Amino acid sequence: MSCEVPRPRGPHGAALDCPVVDTPATRKPDSRTEPQPPGEPAPRPSGARANQRALQAAVRQLIVDRGLEAGSPLPTESELMRQLQVSRHPLREAMKALEAVGIVDIRHGHGTYVGSVPFSALEAGLSFRSALSVRGDHADIHNLLEVREVLETGLAGRVLGAYDLLDFAALDAAVSGMEREAERGRHAPAHDWAFHEALYRPLDNALVLDLLQVFWKVFHTLDADLPRAADTAAVTARRHRQILEALRAKDETALHEAVSEHFRGIRSRLRSAHAR
Repeated sequence: MSCEVPRPRGPHGAALDCPVVDTPATRKPDSRTEPQPPGEPAPRPSGARANQRALQAAVRQLIVDRGLEAGSPLPTESELMRQLQVSRHPLREAMKALEAVGIVDIRHGHGTYVGSVPFSALEAGLSFRSALSVRGDHADIHNLLEVREVLETGLAGRVLGAYDLLDFAALDAAVSGMEREAERGRHAPAHDWAFHEALYRPLDNALVLDLLQVFWKVFHTLDADLPRAADTAAVTARRHRQILEALRAKDETALHEAVSEHFRGIRSRLRSAHAR
């Protein structure tokens, strides 16, 4: 047998067997993977979980490709089975998973429709992480507060730009309700959210309003776990009154300061909780 490379020699000069050269011709196939023919797409991931993810993605893509909007009917189950080349059971499992996050709305006896995609899943996830955080290093709560503050502070100028659309009667009623409850030493979460909703609804951006409501609800669920001073309710009402008065005066600098002061109060409670 001849070697393609010089044969190594032993200690007495005798030629040893030819070394194995690592070439495509000599390399042993890896038993763990199959060779991929050139020009062919990579195989789809296998396994029940991967198949479910792929099927859910296919349904989402079908909705996008057809330009369906919230409330639009989806094809029937039989049509989806044929189009997606899938049997009934995995399709139903995929639809249940998509319904859980609001992408589809299954109306028994009527069909399946495109959902409105509420933020309930986001709210549940953030609430869970924040509940863990309040008993840990508070990092997630601080991060969430920072996002909320950046969003609300950044919207201050736009709120002033919508001055003529602001419902000052609703804003004043919300703050007055907070002040009345504070006199009794009670917090007024319903009035608090009514204030924020009246503040941002004139922007005509449903996504912003939904996100702010999620953030507000998450912090509201944590409120009982955060330290309160004897005057916390009164201070909270006063800070909302300052925001309202800055709006009335069309004073953007004062408005930014009032919003920032509102968040400084929340951060102070977080620091006190972390110090315990």
